[in-house]
Parts: sequence; structure tokens; C-alpha cells
Amino acid sequence: MRDNRIDRRKVLVIGGAAAGAAGLALAGCGSSDGSTSDTGSTSSGSGQCVLMSSVTEGPYYLDNALVRKDITDGKKGVKLTVRLTVQDTTESCDPVSGAAVEIWHCDAWGYYSGYTTASPGGEAPAESEDTSGADDKTYLRGYQIAGDDGVVEFTTVYPGWYTPRVTHIHLKVHTGGRKEDGTYEGGKVNYTGQLFFEDAYGDVVHRLSPYSQHTGTPTRLDDDMVYGGGGAKDGLMTITGDPTKGYVGTLTVGIDPDAENTGAGGGNGGGGEPPSGPPPTGAPSGAPSNAS
Repeated sequence: MRDNRIDRRKVLVIGGAAAGAAGLALAGCGSSDGSTSDTGSTSSGSGQCVLMSSVTEGPYYLDNALVRKDITDGKKGVKLTVRLTVQDTTESCDPVSGAAVEIWHCDAWGYYSGYTTASPGGEAPAESEDTSGADDKTYLRGYQIAGDDGVVEFTTVYPGWYTPRVTHIHLKVHTGGRKEDGTYEGGKVNYTGQLFFEDAYGDVVHRLSPYSQHTGTPTRLDDDMVYGGGGAKDGLMTITGDPTKGYVGTLTVGIDPDAENTGAGGGNGGGGEPPSGPPPTGAPSGAPSNAS
């Protein structure tokens, strides 16, 4: 039986997270010795901005996401605000105005919109049993377009889990396109990545309803096949808040606005086994076969 008690380390992680609210960065500017700056971003030994490598977009990407702040579509769960800042890491770390940030993730039971026939592993209700009225093609997917400060913010719910992956959020950064018919068209993808959480947060959230209706053994962060193990530089978010009022995750994403990314990046351990059960229906052409 799983021990539902919160140990001292988990309490310290959750209770002390506010001290590092601005401390998350995949890339950014820092001091010449490679230490973390006041904004918590990472740097190379030369003090230059660091462009981090991309990871796979995974098999659950769809290109129909809407431009909107609230991506829940009525899905239930612990509130999560994702606040991202896009920077140009090729020169001065200036914000990238007009960058379109796209995120997507699974719901509290491990299902992705558009792929609701794929089993999340363990024991979970059928996705259709969620009576929240969410659109099964668009929930937990969306774009936001950065202002002059390079900042975007999403309102969503804390993700669930599915076998064999740890809890995570996918993201892409696009530039050069435009908002059209409620979505984002044209341009190119500059960055493809994933965001991660300390295990302690999931240990708390996934015992709450509706998460608790999905039973099984979630993958731990250190065992995940995509997370690189490097902390903030590999997408490990600093989270503030609590499950009652909601959490906030912040991240500085460094991109090369002139680069184009295919979404085929690797991860720690590469491929891995696909989700159990029938394969996703209506998968995009050429979608990766791994469970990323």
C-alpha cells in the first residue's frame, strides 16, 4: 500500500517553494561564473545566454489549438497558472515580442484531448465519464502571444500522469506567424520542450479528487525517459502556492528566433514503450511512436 503521509522533505519543498518563485529557467542570462542570477536563469561560464536543446514533442500533438489564456475547457483539477517569459538567447536575452507559446498536457486521469482512446495505464475511469463538458478535441491545449515583455500566462489544471511518463507539460514556441480564425497560423517553430514538477507536488495533488480515481504507480522524476536530470536547465519548474488556492509555475524560455525546430528532439533515455491499450485515434501523420 502506498504511504500517503507527507514526509519532511515534501513539506519543505512545498512550503518553501515561494522563496524561488522566479527561479525557473530553461535558458537565460547569468553571472560569469555560471551561477544563477537574481531572476534564477542559467548561464554558461562566459556569462552568455544559453540555448537549451529541445526534446521530443511526443505522440499527442494536434495543430488545432486556440489562442486563449484559459485552456481548461471545463476540465476539473487543481488550478495551475503557467507563466512563461520568452527571451532571445542569441545576443542580449531581450524578450521576444510576438512569440506564440503553445502548451498541451493530459487531464487529471491521464487523457489527452483528441486521443481519448489511449489508455493512461493503471486503473482509470473512461475519459467519457468526465462530465465537465470539456471539448474532447481542444481541452488543455492553447496558445498565448507574448507582449513587449515576452511574457505569456495560461490558466489550466495540474496535469495527471500516464504510463510510462512522469507528470509533464509540452510546449512549443513559434515566431513569424499570425492569429487567424482563433488559432495561430504560419511562421515556424523555434523551440520544442517539456516542463516538469518535483515529485512532492504530484504526491499531494494526485491523492485529491478527481486525480485519485486514477490508481497505479506513477513514474518518478528521476526515472523518466525524457527529463534530463539537470534541474531547472532541463525544465524542472519552481512552483509556488498550494492545492487549495492553486499553484503557479514560472519559466524563462530561451530561443533562437532565426532557428527552426522539427519537434524531433531526444530525451534522457530516448524512446520507451508507448502507452498501454489501443493506440491513439486520428494521430497526426508521422507522429512519434514513443510515449513522450
